[in-house]
Amino acid sequence: MMQTLIVCEKPDAAARVARALDEDGDPRRIETQGVPVYESRNRHETIIVCSALGHLYAVDSKTHTSRRYYPVWDFEWKPKHLIDKKSARLGRWIQIISSLAEKADRYINACDYDVEGSLIGHTILRYACRGADSKAQRMKFSTMTEKELKSAYKTLAPQLDIQLVEAGRTRHELDWLYGINLSRLLTESALKQNRGYSTLSTGRVQGPTLKFVVDKEEEIQCFTPTPFWTIDATLTQNGQEYTLEYEKEKISTLAEAELVVRDCKNCILEVESTESRNIQQSPPYPFDLSTLQSEAYRHFGYTPSRTLALAEKLYLEALISYPRTSSQKLPPDIGYSEILHGIASMAQYRTLATKLTLQNSLHPNQGPKDDPAHPAVYPTGESPKRALIQPEANLLNLIIKRFMSAFAEPSLRESSKLTLKKDPHRFFLRGTRLLREGWIQFYRPYASDESQNLPDLKVGDKTPITKIQATPKFTEPPPRYNPSSLLRKMEEENIGTKATRAEIIEILYRRSYIKNIRIEATPLALKLINLLNKYCPLIIDPAFTANLETAMDNIQTLQITRSHVIAETLDHLRPIMLDLIAREDEIGSQLAEAVVSQRIARLTFDYPCPQCGSKLKIIRSRTSGKRFIGCTGYQNGCRFTLPLPQFGNLSITQTNCKICGFQLVQARTKGRRPMTSCARCYSNKTRANATEFPTAAAPSAAQQATDKLVEATSLVKDQ
Repeated sequence: MMQTLIVCEKPDAAARVARALDEDGDPRRIETQGVPVYESRNRHETIIVCSALGHLYAVDSKTHTSRRYYPVWDFEWKPKHLIDKKSARLGRWIQIISSLAEKADRYINACDYDVEGSLIGHTILRYACRGADSKAQRMKFSTMTEKELKSAYKTLAPQLDIQLVEAGRTRHELDWLYGINLSRLLTESALKQNRGYSTLSTGRVQGPTLKFVVDKEEEIQCFTPTPFWTIDATLTQNGQEYTLEYEKEKISTLAEAELVVRDCKNCILEVESTESRNIQQSPPYPFDLSTLQSEAYRHFGYTPSRTLALAEKLYLEALISYPRTSSQKLPPDIGYSEILHGIASMAQYRTLATKLTLQNSLHPNQGPKDDPAHPAVYPTGESPKRALIQPEANLLNLIIKRFMSAFAEPSLRESSKLTLKKDPHRFFLRGTRLLREGWIQFYRPYASDESQNLPDLKVGDKTPITKIQATPKFTEPPPRYNPSSLLRKMEEENIGTKATRAEIIEILYRRSYIKNIRIEATPLALKLINLLNKYCPLIIDPAFTANLETAMDNIQTLQITRSHVIAETLDHLRPIMLDLIAREDEIGSQLAEAVVSQRIARLTFDYPCPQCGSKLKIIRSRTSGKRFIGCTGYQNGCRFTLPLPQFGNLSITQTNCKICGFQLVQARTKGRRPMTSCARCYSNKTRANATEFPTAAAPSAAQQATDKLVEATSLVKDQ
């Protein structure tokens, strides 16, 4: 009997594929050395389904060199466990897949159908399966539903999608060349100053992204507030107060503002004109990944990386389609009616979904963006097989309601404006009224339908001003980025991909280049970007990076070759590296100073010790390795300590606890929502009642006596 080997990207995906392809829907699960493998049987063949854990192979230098050596130009693909000690278990996965490949007659790449999935499957088939990539087939699907997986298996592409593979290889190789050389140079140049170790990095996408934040920070710091005045006025009609809008939004001088108040105080306004028009608003477009991330941030506060992680879980459970898409289109072949009937089977959506299924025809409102690999993000109509945690349920609800709203009719709103005069001054009253809900009823509570009624006034009617005053104000600096708006900026400038942008932002947080939800560039980021801008501006030029992104897109369409893009990029990068190496001491000196200064500031509280008034710092115990808050007055006898979380990247926020006033501490871990809490309040609670985050107890007085308190700059390396 023929044996087929199918390679999936993740274990959960492998389990679903195996279940869909088994004739009884109950494949045999075999676990060897902790690696799960599934055996599905049908009348004609035995299907072995295995999985990767993301990338099993990565780019590394051809020859074994010290991690402190640079520049490095020769590279090759190697098993990831030979490159990164943290990936040691991946060696078992490669070993098991290799043994399975020896017995296989046919090979199929069933990893996610995008650049990364194509590359993951290709490297496994090429290296672990010893050249099977040349005869392998491709399985393409956008959802993990049983129906689509069976259909994808019946309609296999005869060969791998080599264009996507080549584009993926190029991206990884360029990122490695930039990252390994520039990051090593920055880290080592600072380390040679003997001021302590700190991981510094930049890259092809990371540099321009950080420059966006730094440019915004400098714009804010250089901003000079300008005074202006607004006219705040109200009138009362039938016991209800209405806010008037003066014809000039801003008045530049106090004298002019006071003149308006004098002219209009206690005056009678006459209705000069009334305007009314109906506005039809089309339904929102279906979600692509970036709009899904933006909406999830707006409504739930989820960072882009968290939204993507939640969406991938929903995808693997066959509840939504593949989330890494840039499409805003829903093709008819996904089965609109079938999906809506599935949604209608869920009690909370039954009424709304049934309204749509009764329509004569279903035509979604579609956006301009397209993706050749996948449609927009949509629900499959399947009900969850388990109780979803709240964030998962929130995101699924958002996707379902967005999908339904795309099929609804436009909403109709009446917009009205009254113009009132007291020559030479004019005031406006604006109102809005929803005439037809249309798609809004399907998208609640995520759609706003607030109405503002106007008083019953006609042209020629007169009414007195109730109150009027001139209010002094100052112009505001430009708003800071948040994770969602920074991701949109990256998309607008065409740097990074839909799959990598969220991770780049998380890296900037982990490197302590940025902080807070309203993103601030740290002093280290300011210094780094200023140095790169001075010595190698091309590295942080968004246009240069965007051109590389376009080149990699052109590889997919066969307009250019991978070797040409690599060669052209090296022509740019080599002279830049040689110039930076020549200035290594100067760069390292400035970076080391910024690193030390930031490290001290990042680990020192503004809030004084409650017992002795000295400064408090984040300390790591030499004997236990635990982190805690300790007092710098230790050598003078102060033993004040507070516990800290023992996970994640710690930072001291500028926000104070509303209960005790102590500075809040934030712990940020990859793939998880940042956790913020008050260490002082936590220490006053019993562990049974503690809800903020798991911590380790602060060291005892005896242990502190053993641990000589040293400066945080030498104790804490890379939080």
